[in-house]
Amino acid sequence: MGFVTPDYGTIFWMLIIFGIVLFILKKFAWAPILKALKDREQSISDALNSAEKARKDVAGLKAANDQIIAEARKEKDLILKEARDIKDKIVAEAKNQANAEAQKSIEFARQQIAAEKTAAINDIKKQVAELSVLIAEKVIKKELEKSKDQEVLVESLLKDLKLK
Repeated sequence: MGFVTPDYGTIFWMLIIFGIVLFILKKFAWAPILKALKDREQSISDALNSAEKARKDVAGLKAANDQIIAEARKEKDLILKEARDIKDKIVAEAKNQANAEAQKSIEFARQQIAAEKTAAINDIKKQVAELSVLIAEKVIKKELEKSKDQEVLVESLLKDLKLK
């Protein structure tokens, strides 16, 4: 029964050895273990604080990013509006210029037509005058074949001249 009921001497020496082991552990092992635990706790706390700060920074960056994207969209819309305005202006200028060119061409054509019409009328007048002179010459030749008829014509012309 020696195994089940320990002896008082054995208990005494076990307590002394346990105390010595406890003293040695407290003196040399307990402080580094506690220091390591405190360092670990501090590093975990720092990591949590850093993570929270990083989360806040990411949220701030996301808000800034959203703002930059919104500004970029506004700027894009403004640039597109300006481009449309410039396009419309260029198209309007081209239409105005084309209309002006068309008006110039029409006016030039009208002037040419008027000039050609005037030239044609003058040519017709010239031809009519020449024909009239030829006809009058032939009529007068025929009527004035006799010298008496010539004298009568001259006298009537002289009378007309005196009256005027």
